[in-house]
Amino acid sequence: MKWTEWMMEISDWLWRLILANLCWLFFTVLGLGVFGFFPSTVALFTIVRKWQKNELDVPIWRTFKQVFKKEWKRSNQIGVFFYGIAAFLYADIRVVEAMPGILSMFLLALLWVLVLIFLLALVYFFAIYVHYEFSNKAYIKQSFLYAVSSLSTALWMGAGIFFIGYLIYQLPGLIPFVSAVFTAFWLMKVCLKRFEKLEKQVLNH
Repeated sequence: MKWTEWMMEISDWLWRLILANLCWLFFTVLGLGVFGFFPSTVALFTIVRKWQKNELDVPIWRTFKQVFKKEWKRSNQIGVFFYGIAAFLYADIRVVEAMPGILSMFLLALLWVLVLIFLLALVYFFAIYVHYEFSNKAYIKQSFLYAVSSLSTALWMGAGIFFIGYLIYQLPGLIPFVSAVFTAFWLMKVCLKRFEKLEKQVLNH
């Protein structure tokens, strides 16, 4: 590949990433945050999944808008469940933090383990939602099953998020341009590897 072609390829990718991230921010705010986060993130994962399937010419703005509108109701219905769990865990942590004694330390450690599982399940939800066609109940069930079934995948996810977080910490000006899309791209990539491995195991049996 010639130098000019290589530079054009980099420019194309930068434009894709920045536009997708700005779309995610815009539609999240459009949905007042709480009601925009789930459909907007579903749209973002839909786009990065297409990229990883070599569908690089997908129209980002139009696709984002279509997916956001189509999945707004359903993704928010499932989102209410996740918001409920988050509120429950937060309330429990605050209560336990106010308790004295060794038992409170044990309970607090247990709650933080549950928080970690919850966050993994949330990540898996978006990847599963854009990759498979399930019922709402099955999406939630599969998200938590995946979250507790593969330590290596969780470590890969964590390593990528740590690196992205460190990069953004060092260069906070990147937040509106690549923070969400970098994270979604990495998480989708790791999840697709996991999905493909499991699908091959099922076929072999």
